[in-house]
Amino acid sequence: MSGTSVERPGESRFQQPVGEAGASPGPSATPESASEETDSRQWKWVDGSAAKLAQAVVFGAIFGFLLQKGGVAKFDILMGVLLLENFVVVQVMLSAIIVGMAGVYLLERMGIVERQIKETVYGANILGGLIFGAGFGLLAYCPGTNAAALGQGNLDALVGVAGMLAGSYLFALSSKFTSGGITSRGKRGKITLADLTGLSRGMTVAIVLPVLVLVLVLLEWTVIR
Repeated sequence: MSGTSVERPGESRFQQPVGEAGASPGPSATPESASEETDSRQWKWVDGSAAKLAQAVVFGAIFGFLLQKGGVAKFDILMGVLLLENFVVVQVMLSAIIVGMAGVYLLERMGIVERQIKETVYGANILGGLIFGAGFGLLAYCPGTNAAALGQGNLDALVGVAGMLAGSYLFALSSKFTSGGITSRGKRGKITLADLTGLSRGMTVAIVLPVLVLVLVLLEWTVIR
């Protein structure tokens, strides 16, 4: 009859199914742990502390300030490097590469930082480089210099901001259709200059740094002046 319970021999009326009270729940059994795992996957950019986010803001502001003071947020200087008439941008980039290469190498040896190497994919690199180059040639700004130009009041930089937002949106929409096409051709993995030459990282840095410094000096004394 409905409303009555049948008690089998050897089974207590108050016995509960295994998994509810008879077994200890695993890590995924509690809603709190599941929500924490979901949150950690969705909000990885806050994995650190508020201090790390504050450091990112501070160093980002310093980077933008140096870009503006270096003159690489000015339209005429950026067009000059594209026309091979002004090499201030090359000078700034070489200086940043020299300092960055030496700094990252030393910080990694000290165990302070860990390198995050992006995978090399020839198809994506070539196609992305062509699109980036076309945008740079039309607007004369890259994403970093565009932000610095906007900060110093260049109204033409607003066009760049709109283009970057539209491009990012279109890329997100089209990525699922292009994932198996040209953007996935030529995968080489996470390779570095040291991997290609067979030298140690320390030896690679010791060879490349003086060469870059020499190029910077030659630009300073021959072309820029």
